[in-house]
Amino acid sequence: MVEPKQERAVKTRDDILRAAALAFDELGYRGASMREIMRRAGVTLGAVYFHFENKEALARAVIRAQPEVMVPRVHSQGLQRLVDLSLVWAHQLNVNPLLRAGVRLAVEQRSHGIEDDTSFYEWEKIFQGWLEVAREQGELAPGVEPEVVAEFVVGAMTGTQQHAHLTGTTASLPQRIVHMWQLLLPGIACAQAAAAIDLDPGRGQ
Repeated sequence: MVEPKQERAVKTRDDILRAAALAFDELGYRGASMREIMRRAGVTLGAVYFHFENKEALARAVIRAQPEVMVPRVHSQGLQRLVDLSLVWAHQLNVNPLLRAGVRLAVEQRSHGIEDDTSFYEWEKIFQGWLEVAREQGELAPGVEPEVVAEFVVGAMTGTQQHAHLTGTTASLPQRIVHMWQLLLPGIACAQAAAAIDLDPGRGQ
């Protein structure tokens, strides 16, 4: 049975996106050529340019794909959901080249002439949403603003990831994120809620 044209197009685009992520992750933005991405995707150069106007457009797509891979497999809500999202992120950075490339490109983008804060903004909105749920459930300490905490957490996670990468200790990222929450939770959560949060790094898997 012949695969519908639209489904083939979606699959081809996904193949190109993942091939680009592998290339960007291994070679960086400057080292990953469109021909190298074409080779890894197993498609023609014309197919690459059909789906993505140029390398910058492809890099932007990889950057913006980050939240799509962040779906915890455990059921949680409020502050626990926020913690779980960060633990999944820390785990996936060690095993998922699409996320790893997206984070690398997002952090290094200005050196390549790209300015796209979409991924950071999307992370902030996702985190803010769960912090608002936490506030409704009475988990947050008085005066804590979800928007402010969300912005801080995204910045803290980015900095923690960069430090782990530069020191060659990326495998320690899940535990580093646990340490971040151990320091942060007493300041943003009521005592009962903070004590109930499960900080087991294994939740990220």
